Amino acid sequence: MSVVSMRELLEAGVHFGHQTRRWNPKMKRFIFSERGGIYIIDLQQTLELLEEAHAFGRAVADRGGSVLFVGTKKQAQDAVSEQAKRVGMPYVNHRWLGGLLTNWRTISDRIERLHELRRLKEESQLDLLPAKERIAMAGELEKLEANLGGVADMRRQPEAVFIIDLRKEQLAVREARRLGLPIVALVDTNCDPDEADFVIPGNDDAIRSCGLIARVLADGIAAGTTKVTEQELTTPAPAEPTGDAPPDVSTDPAYEVLAQGERAVEAGPEPEPPDAKAEPEPEPPDAKAGPEPEPPDAEAEPEPEPESPAGEAAAPEQPGPDAETDG
Repeated sequence: MSVVSMRELLEAGVHFGHQTRRWNPKMKRFIFSERGGIYIIDLQQTLELLEEAHAFGRAVADRGGSVLFVGTKKQAQDAVSEQAKRVGMPYVNHRWLGGLLTNWRTISDRIERLHELRRLKEESQLDLLPAKERIAMAGELEKLEANLGGVADMRRQPEAVFIIDLRKEQLAVREARRLGLPIVALVDTNCDPDEADFVIPGNDDAIRSCGLIARVLADGIAAGTTKVTEQELTTPAPAEPTGDAPPDVSTDPAYEVLAQGERAVEAGPEPEPPDAKAEPEPEPPDAKAGPEPEPPDAEAEPEPEPESPAGEAAAPEQPGPDAETDG
């Protein structure tokens, strides 16, 4: 199943390139035709290459790696931040700081400073400072949030970089190439496709086009992240049922005895006689109360019963002689 439909690419305007006088000859193999002085990109190639980028993003996330989203132009800022946040990836959508990848130690110090200022603001510690210092720290926090807010949770260098508009993000391209990081890029007809490892030919000047391409790549990352989570959750699951009752009960000797003849080792032959005597005992409680002294449970019930009939039998015998004497 395709990660995106041809109709979605057309509706987003991914096929529109730049004017014919503003193009890079290296993009010729991705151009379908020219209409009205504008190059039309071959969406069939775009679809195939987009699926490759989707699979690459999924593989990176499957290994537990991260992809840095980069897009500082206005058309790409919202798409980059929204899709990166959706899959928990770092992003840069305002300004690329020089050395963000190649000078990671210094950038890490600035990120720690950002966390410190955030903590002071949350604890309302900035309000206790003098006005001049409070204003200075508030401005510093705002600047750090704009430049490093998207990478505040990035603890190590990413495994890949996704870039929208290679010409505008030349600093990011150079640093990534210097470190040998794979680059996935949305490449328009005025860009050099050789600068990217995974080329996605398409319109990088339309908001809908940038949003669609970023969404597809984020979907691939989400699929890989979900797979890792499912493996972590389901790995111990099969171990629990395998060590449960089925094998133990089937090999248990007590279970075999019960399955064959339904014989209880603890009960033995004792439960049979009380069950058999329990039925005849309630039937003749008055007459056979005396001759059954053996069962301990049955003696308690018949003992009070024979006393009342004995008294009743003696009562009619006594008035007989008394009546004769009276007569």
